[in-house]
Amino acid sequence: MAYMILQHGESRSFPPDDPFLAAAAVQADIVLHLGTPVAPDPGKVAVVVELGVECLADHAEDDNPVYTNVVGFSRFRNGVDSPSKLVELVRMRVTADNAVAAAKAMFETAGFTVVICTDQAGRILDRLLRPKYNAALRFLDEGLASAADMDTTCKLGLGYPDGPIERLVRGGLAHHCDVTSALFATYGTAAYAPPRMALAARRRGAR
Repeated sequence: MAYMILQHGESRSFPPDDPFLAAAAVQADIVLHLGTPVAPDPGKVAVVVELGVECLADHAEDDNPVYTNVVGFSRFRNGVDSPSKLVELVRMRVTADNAVAAAKAMFETAGFTVVICTDQAGRILDRLLRPKYNAALRFLDEGLASAADMDTTCKLGLGYPDGPIERLVRGGLAHHCDVTSALFATYGTAAYAPPRMALAARRRGAR
């Protein structure tokens, strides 16, 4: 399915060598905005907006009919790890079914697995995972178990491919701090409050 890309700056979802970028057309009925401001474009079937932790409503108005063809997306990525094949597709209350279907078909044709969710900061994965990562970091601080023991328990006991601490360290504790801080600011839930190790990593990076 043909799509065009409007890009300004680096994309978290698609690094410069990603084949998805190379496959874009010059003109198409679906347009992806990667780091670019979003403007209404009624001539397109779908206007697809790359998101970070924020809501799609930060870029378009929830109930304004000029945004009926606007869809948000986030390709899940663990910090500096390579992006995954999972795309979270975001619809607002005003988003038309045909826009969602077109965006979903575009990503699936390109080999991605797509899930659809409503417009909430952090969507599905970050809202599920970040409290678990925060709990693991707090357990480490409290001396409940070593990082190696927690990681081994999750891998052998739960069948995870990696443990929470090694995943966080590999992806970057500062990145985790940024994500969970944004969720905490949005929802005010204690489970999203960034733990000491993540805060310290962010402060070191800032220096």
